[in-house]
Amino acid sequence: MIVNSLPDGWQIIYHRAHALLAAQIAGHWQRINASPRLYETIAAISHHDDLEKEWEEHLLTPAGAPQDFMMNTETSYELLQKHLEHALYRSRWVALLNSMHLCRLQQNSKQKCPEASAFLQQQLENQKQYRKELKVTKTDADKAYAFMQWCDRLSLILCQQELPTDERTLEISKGHDGETYRVIQFSSDLVSVIPWCFEEDCFTVNVEASILTQLKFEDNASLIEALKNSPRTMLEWTFTKDEKLSMKKNSLA
Repeated sequence: MIVNSLPDGWQIIYHRAHALLAAQIAGHWQRINASPRLYETIAAISHHDDLEKEWEEHLLTPAGAPQDFMMNTETSYELLQKHLEHALYRSRWVALLNSMHLCRLQQNSKQKCPEASAFLQQQLENQKQYRKELKVTKTDADKAYAFMQWCDRLSLILCQQELPTDERTLEISKGHDGETYRVIQFSSDLVSVIPWCFEEDCFTVNVEASILTQLKFEDNASLIEALKNSPRTMLEWTFTKDEKLSMKKNSLA
């Protein structure tokens, strides 16, 4: 889960909610320059964090605060394998992109852990098999995953409150088209991506967040109970190609 501190508590965004936000972003991409197998790719983006089970994991820091996912260094390759098996129930394309995603995340572990090395080798073989069966090139698979990674990164920027202040820009990453994109938030709170890469000139995306007013928890069970009973709020971001045009439309509404 993604944990942001508040003046009087915590804002919690579940990883599956973050993945849904990434899928929303993907759905607005311009069709003329879309990723290969766009709709299946959006499905993969939406479900790529299904492995995260906030109701079951160890979720506390040693100090008793909710633990952000960046602090979790434990990896179960058995669970990673099960996650990919479940992805295969949706489609081989979804399993392919999820496999590529986990390989990127675990790449730095292969020299430290024989289990990681074996997992990565098996995934490379699986990916080759899926591409052959689906009759897709490695280039197209790489483009689709680059698109998935781009949407995932922009969603994390929003969820982790990383939008820069003072209308400064922040690099997202390179897209599947090789273009480097940057995000900016205007003083009006409207957001834009440079260069503009979406189908519409203006659209809104959202994610649900749980709000906790308790700062410290005795154990995992007490945090889980608090999360289940906590109020939720909707976080929204409106993206616009042209800030002035968007503000003019809003004033006329």
